[in-house]
Amino acid sequence: MNHARLGIWLMIATTFVFAVQDGLSRYLASEYNTVLVVMIRYWFFAAFVVALSASRKGGVRRVAATSQPVLQITRGVLLVAEICVMVIAFVKLGLVESHAVFTSYPLLIAALSGPILGEKVGPRRWAAIGVGFVGVLIILRPGFSVFAPEALIPLLSALMFAVYGLLTRYVARKDSAETSFFWTGIAGAVAITLIGPFFWEPIIGNDWWVMGILCLTGAGGHFLLIKAYEVAEASTVQPFAYFQLVFAASIGLTVFGETVDMWIVLGAGLIIGSGLFTLWRERQKLQEA
Repeated sequence: MNHARLGIWLMIATTFVFAVQDGLSRYLASEYNTVLVVMIRYWFFAAFVVALSASRKGGVRRVAATSQPVLQITRGVLLVAEICVMVIAFVKLGLVESHAVFTSYPLLIAALSGPILGEKVGPRRWAAIGVGFVGVLIILRPGFSVFAPEALIPLLSALMFAVYGLLTRYVARKDSAETSFFWTGIAGAVAITLIGPFFWEPIIGNDWWVMGILCLTGAGGHFLLIKAYEVAEASTVQPFAYFQLVFAASIGLTVFGETVDMWIVLGAGLIIGSGLFTLWRERQKLQEA
């Protein structure tokens, strides 16, 4: 059923929960190894995925059934690697600048949809993509100061997430969303567990509470996201995903004492505007089809 208003509020709630998760990840990864933090978070995520799949008709066996396991595993591994990269960006750059650059991922999806999925990208969308990447350059400002290589980390994360998104579109031609969600959690958990124990270190006292809240926000955010897409069309709620930048920036400013300059605001504005135009053009093309 299409309940646009409810879907929009669910998406805004999702972005808030994910922003809290990012703040918790930033704190924990500054105290412990990033791989360790993401591994424990993924253990809980995998348990949530299995429990959710078991509650569906046909159980885990039906949900897990896929004719393209290699692609599904690749998606899961790519996403867990992307999360590790993004958490490193939080520690190196902070939430504000990392999210400002990461918001370029819809533009990367649009740019790569041609070579990967064979979709046609028209001149208007290419123009929007170009404007968006001007925004990225404004934020990074190479050549105007001593360029920090770590500024490229969130851009790498955005590229990885864009490829993950395109692979998700590709496997959706044969697999259901619940099947893809199952493989996202299980493949990611298995992959990071293969290397995570080598980075194990003791977690001290109250940080276990922080880790527990991180796990809950991860599962809760995904649950809200699923519900948002269940009650409303993706094209309706997707633009509101940009609220995550607002919430994450607010946490960065108030909790971690980060700062925002006019270049970040200007760059992020160009990226978001271009992303919204790209989403609008995609919706127009779907309606025309």
